[in-house]
Amino acid sequence: MIVRTISPRLRFLATLYPVVVITGPRQSGKTTLARAAFPAMPYVNLEAPDMRRLAQADPRGFLARFPSGVLLDEFQRAPELVSYIQVLTDEDPRAGRFILTGSQQFEVMSKVSQSLAGRAGLIRLLPFSFEELGLGGFPAGDASHWMFSGFYPRIHDRGLPAAQALGDYFATYVQRDVREILNITDLAMFESFVRLCAGRTGQLLNLNNLAQDLGISHVTARKWLTVLQASYLVHLVQPYHWRTTKRLIKSPKLYFYDTGLAAWLIGIQSPEQLASHPLRGGLFENMVMMDALKFRWHRGLRDNLFFYRDSEGAEIDLLLEFGHGVFPIEIKAGATINSDYFKGIRHFSKLVSSAPNGGGLVYGGAERWLHSGTQIVPFDDVAALLTACGADI
Repeated sequence: MIVRTISPRLRFLATLYPVVVITGPRQSGKTTLARAAFPAMPYVNLEAPDMRRLAQADPRGFLARFPSGVLLDEFQRAPELVSYIQVLTDEDPRAGRFILTGSQQFEVMSKVSQSLAGRAGLIRLLPFSFEELGLGGFPAGDASHWMFSGFYPRIHDRGLPAAQALGDYFATYVQRDVREILNITDLAMFESFVRLCAGRTGQLLNLNNLAQDLGISHVTARKWLTVLQASYLVHLVQPYHWRTTKRLIKSPKLYFYDTGLAAWLIGIQSPEQLASHPLRGGLFENMVMMDALKFRWHRGLRDNLFFYRDSEGAEIDLLLEFGHGVFPIEIKAGATINSDYFKGIRHFSKLVSSAPNGGGLVYGGAERWLHSGTQIVPFDDVAALLTACGADI
């Protein structure tokens, strides 16, 4: 089993709070993580209809069966339990009594904020990062392989065919979550919407264009995007703003939490197709951006990822915001470095006096070196770059 970099954070929070909540996409490894961290704790999967009925019919009696604590998987399936857990933790605030996992971002956060505020520690687990895969002995290989296969643990732990596994994932999990979160009757139209979003990964979000291309209203497009966010399918990265004379872009950029799922939705059938695919650059940027987010979230750190773009076309793919300034990173799919790769960093360094000199460049090659103060690293070494620039604090 590949050790997750979030494990120390999970164990630490269990020494501070009576409740620890693990949220993240379905099949990201939440159950495996929790059971490995707390092997002696009783485990109940609330996806099981019989367990769910017991919990719903008699919440007090159900929880009384676990006086020393319990690991409740997919706890949003029996949301009424949260209020009873609140009462129990107020009566006995021992740390680490309840470990809860949930896959629906907005619903989970709503339950936690309403009933468990101040009583629960929260962590977000995403699929494997390159850092974790490296620790598990998986070679980096070619970027196209990872853009195609994605990072869901089951694909790599069990050697599943990526296209088959991702197709099943979308059919069995996403469509079910869609029905639960929002009553969408036309699932075929919704699937077309998701595929259109996948074709725009790494691009500025334009809901009006998405709605027009599909023949739906802007309101419907907004609701459907919310469903994708709630189901941990898409993530929006916001533009970085500060006082400047430049006119800055205000729209966020759209990314998928898993590049493999985005590639499957686009219709890519093999890693070889990615070599010359017109969306290769966007998928590569998506992969690197999400690896940076995993680095932060798996250490229990906030999301401090932004991008920069002004009306004149100058841009930086990734900005990490710190108390002392920002760290610019360019993301380029090419395996051969050329001078244009540094254009954005040079432009940005003239605008922001607090930006560290050089910044970083993540590219599709395999070499590491320093060029005029810019740290150049391969796509599988984002963690080393972020550690070097202090992004782990």
